[in-house]
Amino acid sequence: MDRRTFIVALTGGLSAVPLPAGAQQGRKILPRVGFLGNGSSNAGTEPLDAFRGGLRELGWSEGQTLTIEYRWAGGHSERLPQLAVELVEARSDLIVVSGGVGVEAARRATNQVPIVIAAILADPVAAGYVSSLARPGGNITGIAAEYEDIVTKELQLIVEAIPGLSRLALLWNNVSARRATAAAVVAAAEALGLKVRMLEVGQAAEFEGAFRTARDWRAQAIHVLPSPFFNFHRRLLIGLAQRYRLPAMYEFRDYVQDGGLMSYGVDLSAMYRRAAGYVDQILKGAKPGELPIERPTTFEFALNLKTAKALGLGIPQSVLQRADQVIE
Repeated sequence: MDRRTFIVALTGGLSAVPLPAGAQQGRKILPRVGFLGNGSSNAGTEPLDAFRGGLRELGWSEGQTLTIEYRWAGGHSERLPQLAVELVEARSDLIVVSGGVGVEAARRATNQVPIVIAAILADPVAAGYVSSLARPGGNITGIAAEYEDIVTKELQLIVEAIPGLSRLALLWNNVSARRATAAAVVAAAEALGLKVRMLEVGQAAEFEGAFRTARDWRAQAIHVLPSPFFNFHRRLLIGLAQRYRLPAMYEFRDYVQDGGLMSYGVDLSAMYRRAAGYVDQILKGAKPGELPIERPTTFEFALNLKTAKALGLGIPQSVLQRADQVIE
């Protein structure tokens, strides 16, 4: 065998030698999870941290065993449809999303890519997203809370916390919140004998005018209805409630931690952590239409006594004793 023949034979033999395990792993295409967020990457990170933590507990490591493709609307709900399309075009194996507008955007973007609802305060059957809770059918599953059940508890708490309350303003985002949600709040408030004034806003620039209207109407408190848009702008809303001296009820304890008076609702982080379980099952081959939609089982009532003191409110002991978190 001459020198040239030897080199050709040697290189041919090397090409047949299997690559080391590490090299094969490096070439492996990782599962891609699309994450459609209503806020921004540096706002409200606790639920996202819970989601990542849930994935780690199930053996998934971001960047090593899966890739997460993020898209953030930055509080602008009108961006969600395009961002959902981008996640589909990025060849996401599934999309994780929360909030009614986000779910609707993902649903319109694809009927093939699995969609996992991390959190929604609405009946997904009534909204037309799934056929049933037990067998959703189609490409959507996840966790959903029935807000119509939660709102009665919220209103009972604010009535008990503010003795003599009779006039309640309701702040509603007419872009990202369902009209059925607003109607349920009005019905629940009127059932408690409250006079209500619905204040509709579509953008942050309208917040000030809404609070001014509430004051001029002589509202004694304000209920900020659930909305990812409101949650993104929660510090602005909290500041206005303090300036107009309006005791306020919110949907999540993030508001109370940032200075809001009180909140009652689902444990959002627990819902996101559970969503990781859906991701795990789907990436392992489960069909979303066969995974039952779950209802959250953890609810929390939070109070900020520092804010109550600034508003001149004395929270009754009966209310304090029921709080899961009290900030002093």
